Amino acid sequence: MATKSILKTVVIKKEKDASRFINALENAAGKKEKEVVIKQNVMNVRKNEIKKVLGIE
Repeated sequence: MATKSILKTVVIKKEKDASRFINALENAAGKKEKEVVIKQNVMNVRKNEIKKVLGIE
């Protein structure tokens, strides 16, 4: 995961929103992450190969 996506400033102005946020954090703390299974083949493609496929070169 990108570091930028987790280092955010959150401004909560309403007490009700703060309560919802805290409840969401407490609920998420007790959950286990799901394992991701990749079912399709994956390969790395270089920039020049992408251009060739797209007919840019």
